[in-house]
Amino acid sequence: MTVHTIRMPDLGEGIAEVELVLWRVKPGDLVAEDQLLCDVMTDKAAVEIPSSVAGRVVELGGEIGQMMAVGSVLIRIEGEAGAQAPGAAPTSAPAPAAAPAPAPAPPPPTPTPTPAATTAARLGPAPAPAPAPAPVATMSQPHTAPSTRVVAAPAVRARARALGIDLAGLQGSGPDGRIVHADLDAARPGSSASGAATDVTREVKLIGLRRKIAQKMQESKRRIPHFTYVEEVDVTEMVALRDELNRQHGAARGELSPLAFVVRAVVRAVADFPQVNARFDDDAGVLTLHDAVHLGVATQTEGGLMVPVLRQAQTLDLWACTERIARLAATARAGKAVREELSGSTITVTSLGKLGGIVSTPVINHPEVAIVGINRIVARPMVRDGTVQVRQMMNLSSSFDHRVV
Repeated sequence: MTVHTIRMPDLGEGIAEVELVLWRVKPGDLVAEDQLLCDVMTDKAAVEIPSSVAGRVVELGGEIGQMMAVGSVLIRIEGEAGAQAPGAAPTSAPAPAAAPAPAPAPPPPTPTPTPAATTAARLGPAPAPAPAPAPVATMSQPHTAPSTRVVAAPAVRARARALGIDLAGLQGSGPDGRIVHADLDAARPGSSASGAATDVTREVKLIGLRRKIAQKMQESKRRIPHFTYVEEVDVTEMVALRDELNRQHGAARGELSPLAFVVRAVVRAVADFPQVNARFDDDAGVLTLHDAVHLGVATQTEGGLMVPVLRQAQTLDLWACTERIARLAATARAGKAVREELSGSTITVTSLGKLGGIVSTPVINHPEVAIVGINRIVARPMVRDGTVQVRQMMNLSSSFDHRVV
């Protein structure tokens, strides 16, 4: 048997270190080639690291929450010597070379054929007797059991470890049986529907996406002098237009999202106010204005807030906006968004949806200079043409970098 050392792979784009956010195996586990070993976090994108060899886990190279350099030891796996794959370095000494094989002995003299043998040669060989069954030797080999992997976000797994909850014993209430935070609340020791008094406390370490979000928010508030401007908007005609377009074309083209109308409005507005579609390098003192609108769409996931980017938004119609926003949001919520989908935005829209309240103070997505916050649409009495009418109203809460705007 040989011990293979698997190192942290180079994930490209100049990444020097990553954060270890989840181990999927433990010492003593049998793993198959290409089985997932762990999840790491680079910027805002989670990356799954598979095994390049099959065998038994001997040692883990890091702890959850640890920053690991590219090339550092990730894991050691004991497997067969012939199972080595590229990227896995054996640590045991190579086996000594085999001694040269002895020269073959001279062939025995050929016997003189007998008449019976001559006849048998003309008739062809007789069928050989069936060999006696040999005893079957069984070997213990690494194998993968039927998949029973628990489906849960890294943040849910980290919280479950902090609470001492075994995820394998839970039935997930999320999509496709995914375990969510509400399932942990229901399974938490001491939880009770009666609301009995308790003094239980717990500490949850911020790792992975949660830690990245905390750092990003702190950096934005520290570096950017925010000011937030709130305006109420009458969206009655927009709601009526959306309902009519969905009635006419919804069956064939899909139903339009209200967010698609906001995207189109932002695209129209930044043409008149280009200073808000920009990125500000405050270290160099350089403001870069963009003609293209690469719109960040803040998306709530189980792991926290992510901002996938709707690229070239100025080229998209209402249906294309709706389709791409839905696809980006689904990819982000599934934890499958890649680095290119989470970087390069020039202005961001954030929506609190049906829970949007009246006013919010959105935090700018550094190094951008503006963010548009959407609050919920509500029916309110408004004075219009001298009469009181029921109108569909929505507040926009927009924050700006006061050094630029």
